[in-house]
Amino acid sequence: MEWLARVAPFAVSPLCAAALLAACSGASNPSLAGGGGGGDSDASASDARAALTGPTFHKDVEPILQKHCQTCHRQGGIAPFALVTYAQSRPMGGSMKDQTQRGLMPPWGAVSTSECTPPFAWKNDARLSAAELATLASWADNGAPEGDSKDAPPPVTFGAGTLPGVNAELAPATPYVTGGDRDQFRCFVLDPKLTTTRYVNGTFVLPGNAKVVHHAVVFTDPKGDSKKLVGPDGTYECAGGARVTDAGVVAVWAPGALPVELPANVGYPVAPGTLLVMQIHYHPGGAPTADPDTTKVQLRFADQKPEYYLFTAGIGNFAAPMSGGDGLLPGPDDPASGPEFRVPANKKGHTESMQWTVPTTLPKGGVRLYGIMAHMHLVGVDMKIELEPAGGGAPSCLMQEPHWDFGWQRFYAYDAPIEQLPPIAPGDKLHLRCTYDNTMGNAHLAAELAAQHKEVTDVRLGEQTTDEMCVTLPQLIVKAF
Repeated sequence: MEWLARVAPFAVSPLCAAALLAACSGASNPSLAGGGGGGDSDASASDARAALTGPTFHKDVEPILQKHCQTCHRQGGIAPFALVTYAQSRPMGGSMKDQTQRGLMPPWGAVSTSECTPPFAWKNDARLSAAELATLASWADNGAPEGDSKDAPPPVTFGAGTLPGVNAELAPATPYVTGGDRDQFRCFVLDPKLTTTRYVNGTFVLPGNAKVVHHAVVFTDPKGDSKKLVGPDGTYECAGGARVTDAGVVAVWAPGALPVELPANVGYPVAPGTLLVMQIHYHPGGAPTADPDTTKVQLRFADQKPEYYLFTAGIGNFAAPMSGGDGLLPGPDDPASGPEFRVPANKKGHTESMQWTVPTTLPKGGVRLYGIMAHMHLVGVDMKIELEPAGGGAPSCLMQEPHWDFGWQRFYAYDAPIEQLPPIAPGDKLHLRCTYDNTMGNAHLAAELAAQHKEVTDVRLGEQTTDEMCVTLPQLIVKAF
């Protein structure tokens, strides 16, 4: 992994070397509130008539909810209400139609646009098909009939937010309590007690207190540097990074994230004796105290050495131009002195653009892009990521999130064989364009400012939730070495 150590200083600016993410607690998408599927009077007669002419809950709607909705909308899920039973779902019929027709539910950010067609479809695409959209709409329009319970599919059993086949679950020995009005970054040292090299094939982070946990990044600490930093409570302050040498990223979590399950022939190597450092970004939001948090990380290991390794990098958050034309690029509202990262107050549609050139220090056999994640904060509304081939040529769009949602952040993996994934070659240029809305018309920003009794101000690059970022996290596939 020497090549990755050489690449990392160029790929990651100081601001995103560790604190790559900041995500709001809880789902920020509009909830499926109100809007029932008709009144209660004559409900049985209405159900009987509609059952003859259109979809019913048990036969047609319940399978859709199981497939697309119940991972969140269930008892113990992250959504504010359940959509498991007919009694729970019927009052939401009208809202389900509205939210799905508008593309707000299920949450899915990576979409094709007039300026971006990704190279492949996405794995585990949560979006509804045209037929499923029509079924929900027709069901709501017909009064949301229940139909015959004998038509119901078998109930789905969900783990309590768990990784299938988990081999290890690690957690801090002592719960942590945060508070105040400033974001905090705490690192927790975890020991997987590995005696041989293991290959992480799946990960999931389970936040203990969703009210204050905004993101988590799990790093490797191969040299045990964290043991010199940790205090009596088992934690240490780590704004700006895990503060350990040769760190690699094992897992990333933000609201909306699902368990990461890699193909059987892909894994992340972790050497024996390696410690893990779980960095958590806490956003207490002005509360004097908060409930204790015990966030856990789950790991699944491959049975044997995989054919490919997967690494996660962080690229972006450049505060200034760099040599060779990389770094922060000139943009609107820059001062005469040159480019600066600043989103002016009360400005909508402001953009910041960045560029990074792939170095020559790549492993033999090349690198391919397995998946990718975009990241901004509350002011962000749109992010586009492109790859320009070495030597020139038209850039290809890797991903765009035209309706960036601070509350739903996830990796998007290409649905293609490894040998067909987008190649990354020395001299290629990665282009980032982040668009911001720093006005009270931005609902996410307005809610945060109202909670803190603050007004709109200029926003600059930083780690606080009310600062901004422009960074991508590519997942890179390389041949095992």
